Amino acid sequence: MIDKIKATAAFLKEKTQSEPLVGIILGSGLGGLVDSIDIKHSFHYNEIPDFPISTVEGHQGKLIFGILEGKNIVAMQGRFHYYEGYSMQQVTFPVRVLKMLGIKYLFLSNAAGGLNPAFEVGDLMIIKDQINMFPENPLRGKNLDELGTRFPEMSEPFSKTLIARAKKIASENNIKFQTGTYVGSAGPTLETPAEYNMFRILGADSTGMSTVPEVIVARHMGIDCFAISVITNLAVIENYEKGATHDEVQNAAGKAQPKMTLIFRKLIKSID
Repeated sequence: MIDKIKATAAFLKEKTQSEPLVGIILGSGLGGLVDSIDIKHSFHYNEIPDFPISTVEGHQGKLIFGILEGKNIVAMQGRFHYYEGYSMQQVTFPVRVLKMLGIKYLFLSNAAGGLNPAFEVGDLMIIKDQINMFPENPLRGKNLDELGTRFPEMSEPFSKTLIARAKKIASENNIKFQTGTYVGSAGPTLETPAEYNMFRILGADSTGMSTVPEVIVARHMGIDCFAISVITNLAVIENYEKGATHDEVQNAAGKAQPKMTLIFRKLIKSID
C-alpha cells in the first residue's frame, strides 16, 4: 500500500509540480466550489494510477490542482464510498496521496440527513465531532508507521481553531449555521426510522455515508480537518414519513452550495 501511495503521489507531482497546502473533498451536489478555483491541472480519476473510480451521480470524478484565495489547493470533485464496493483502504487512498503531496489541512463537505429537530433543510452544520458506525475502521490491518502511530488519538477530529474561525465567518456574513455531531454508516440504504432514532440517542445531529473514514485517516497522518454537512432532508421521528431521494439530496445541496463555498473560501484565505 505504501508503495502505491508513493507512486501515485510521484506521478501527480511530476505532472503538476504543485505543493498544495489544502486538500478539499466535495460531496454530493457540492462540486460547484471548483468554479472559484484558478485551475492549473485537472485529472479524471481514471487517469491517475491506482485511484478508484467514482460511480455515484453528482460526483464528477476529477482531481483538480489550482489556486484558491491565494493558496495552493488540490480538490477532489467527487469522493469514494464504502457502499460502492471499495475497501476502506481504497476509500481513503486519495487522502493518503494528498498527504504525500504535502497538504496540512483537509476540508470536507457532505450531504446529510438531519437528526436534530431544530434543523431545517438547507442548513449548514459545522461538524464538531463524529461517530463511526461503519462495519470496519480504515486503520484496520498492518499500521503504516511511516504515516502515523498504531493508536492515533481522536479527541479533536475536527480542528477547534478552524471551527471557531468558520463560525465567525458565517456570523459576519449573515449565514445561518448549526454545529453538531455527524454519524457515518455504510449505506447505501437510507436509514429506517428506528435507525434514525438510534443515531439520535447516540448523540448524532446529522447522518451520512462518508467523511468519517477520511477524517480518521487524515488525523492518523496529523492533518487538521474541517467539515460541513449540508442538511438535505430531515428525519424527525415524530413526523417521519419517508426518506429523501438522491435527486432531492442533490437539489438541496446545490441550493446551499453558495453559502458553504463562501465559508470555505474565507476560511482557506485565513490559513497562514
